Amino acid sequence: MLPRFLHPVLLLLGSTLTAFAGSSNSLLDVTPNGKHLIAANTDNGSVSIVDLKEKKLLKEIPVGDHPEGVSWVGEGPLAIVTVYRDDLIAFVDTQTRKVEKIKCSAEPYGVVVTKDGKKAYVSHDYPGLVSEIDIPAKKVVRTFSAGEWTRGIALNSDETKLYVTNNFTTTLSEIDLKQGRVVDSWLGRESDNLCRNVVLHPKRPKAYLTHLRSRVHVFDARGSIFPEISIVTLVPADKETKRRTALSMDTFNGVYVVANPWESALSPDGKAFVTVYAGTDDMNYSTTVDDDYSEIKRGGVISVGKHPRAVRFSPDGSELYVYATMDFSLNVIPWKGTAPAGRSSSIKLCDPPHTPEWVQGKILFSTSRGPLTNARWISCSSCHPDGSHDGRVWQNPEGHRKTPPMFGLAHTHPLHFSADRDEVQDFEYTIRGKLMGGRGLASGSNLKPKIGFHPIELEQKTSGLSKDLDALAIYTNSFQPKLSPHIPAKGKLSPEAERGKKLFFDTTVGCATCHSGPYYTDSSLKKPFKLHDVGTGDGPDEKMGPKYDTPTLLGVYRSAPYLHHGKAKTLMEVLTTYNPKDKHGKTSHLKKEELEDLVAFLKSLPYDTPPDETENTVPFRVKLKHPTEDTKTEGK
Repeated sequence: MLPRFLHPVLLLLGSTLTAFAGSSNSLLDVTPNGKHLIAANTDNGSVSIVDLKEKKLLKEIPVGDHPEGVSWVGEGPLAIVTVYRDDLIAFVDTQTRKVEKIKCSAEPYGVVVTKDGKKAYVSHDYPGLVSEIDIPAKKVVRTFSAGEWTRGIALNSDETKLYVTNNFTTTLSEIDLKQGRVVDSWLGRESDNLCRNVVLHPKRPKAYLTHLRSRVHVFDARGSIFPEISIVTLVPADKETKRRTALSMDTFNGVYVVANPWESALSPDGKAFVTVYAGTDDMNYSTTVDDDYSEIKRGGVISVGKHPRAVRFSPDGSELYVYATMDFSLNVIPWKGTAPAGRSSSIKLCDPPHTPEWVQGKILFSTSRGPLTNARWISCSSCHPDGSHDGRVWQNPEGHRKTPPMFGLAHTHPLHFSADRDEVQDFEYTIRGKLMGGRGLASGSNLKPKIGFHPIELEQKTSGLSKDLDALAIYTNSFQPKLSPHIPAKGKLSPEAERGKKLFFDTTVGCATCHSGPYYTDSSLKKPFKLHDVGTGDGPDEKMGPKYDTPTLLGVYRSAPYLHHGKAKTLMEVLTTYNPKDKHGKTSHLKKEELEDLVAFLKSLPYDTPPDETENTVPFRVKLKHPTEDTKTEGK
């Protein structure tokens, strides 16, 4: 066997070992000359342009609903922005403020641009695609499958390959751009979860992935969720090379716990490696190690502002930029070698959106610090990032429970599959309980004690106990679903979905008996609650079934797995495998084609905008408006 330093794969790659670093997805990007920075303000629906020499905001430009990725085209002034909830790609002239938008596949997330400025590549969260964009023509020229839930995306320096991450499994896939297909994959562990970013080393065949580890069998603040970094060796599989290594970052700083890693960055020379933690407002700075074992050596950890979600080095490595998204500011950190080298400064990027209560609610929802938890590992956002879900089924004390998304929550109370809570403020019990272990947002209030599985929350009024608890409810209740990508246009259905709609509302099938109203649920705060036995709650671990609250069907196309226990992997399995006695709608008599039509209708929900007020809508929320093209105030 050859010595490790003469590994045949590495010999084969010898001339290309400097060709791994390229661009990677982020809310931030810096021009190659280091003069300007662009930042995506996700909650504001805008991008901000910063003069890095003068350290000042130049302008803020509206682009649409939830921009999630930005990239300069060369030195600018053109930049490309992915507008996640609008399913659009925006071409922004940062000098004239002109914005041109093109339609693309659903949920565009990350974007990278070739050095010559001719092509861009965009990752699509659902249904797991990559789009190739002809930048001069401003059009999508190619789309190829990249695996499910594609978020992180990086382009290698010779621009022949893309590396993309699966958000829910952290799988890293290599895409050969000439072939337009996945040619290699590096699988994560079963517990690896929520991977939004990947960066490549400039000199070594290494990719760095930030993500969580979700241990679904543990219900405890100190054992359920952990921060992780996975380091992938970008060589073909063989028996000699370990292709993927996971590092536990909660123990990386000794007893100082960090939480919810969001993004990482490498210095231009590849020696410094940094990671920001959105849960604890921290950043690790480390030194890369060329040993294929320890990989990084700890330098230290510093605070970098509220809810940091993006980090970028200047092209010369003399500065580090961190976007503290809940301070709405860019922190500029002087840098030397592998460590901070002076006092940081701050540049305001945008004003807080919506209301002060909504902002405070998001801060509380996102934090892994007190008073939400004393353990620092977990936050509401750890399982429900941005109101979505983590794709997991948790072994809770009451039984197996899948993590549901929160879109439309304000209109679909009561809460939980077992309808044991009638206010979001009731999650004060969760905050004080074993899962989060915090002192609570209504400290000093004497709550009725929780004993066993009795729903004492329904007897305890928790709204009004504290402004912070109400703020948490306002943020949590403000998520609204986006239109389904499975429709030809707003308010319209495909022929298959139209046939499925007739079946859905057919009384002999009975889907609409429980999934009724504009949110496709009969959930109501009128007592007694409407709970239903659909034949899925008789498992040995179930403590609160067999009757459950009816979940909304809006956005059901992207909320797998299904049913309270998550055993149904597809909507077809909901209608067939897990409905043998027709207790969950009468479907056993339907032909295969009819079942497929019914699934097509379900995937089309919502095909129109649901009402913002119903007789079941709760008061603690903000009516979010779609970002407009209103002129923003220029920076002074």
